[in-house]
Amino acid sequence: MSSIFSKIIAGEIPAYKVKENDLFLALLDINPVQKGHVLVIPKVEVDYLFDLEDDILSEMMIFAKSVAKQIKSAIPCNRVGVTVIGLEVPHAHIHLIPIDSLHDMDFTREKLRLTTKELTDIAMKIAEA
Repeated sequence: MSSIFSKIIAGEIPAYKVKENDLFLALLDINPVQKGHVLVIPKVEVDYLFDLEDDILSEMMIFAKSVAKQIKSAIPCNRVGVTVIGLEVPHAHIHLIPIDSLHDMDFTREKLRLTTKELTDIAMKIAEA
């Protein structure tokens, strides 16, 4: 069964894309813990990050690094944190989150509720950085 990410990759569901190439897609998390919270996903449908082929996993981290640089350039923050949880969606993905403190990556607190315009503006700002 296709995950929501596979449907986004196929163009069946819209997304706030910030960067894309033949192998990966970076998009805004629509339930972010911080403004500028981005998900990096491989276009190959694999559930568990560490089940990815080594070359794909390596390239995914390099892609994520370039996206993190764009986030840091576009969103005021001390760093861009990275985390892998892997339970929310059965499709490998990395969270990139602009942070100033450890608390900024707390997934147990209430998620932000951003408007379509806010999400569009943030995605454009990161994509253009």
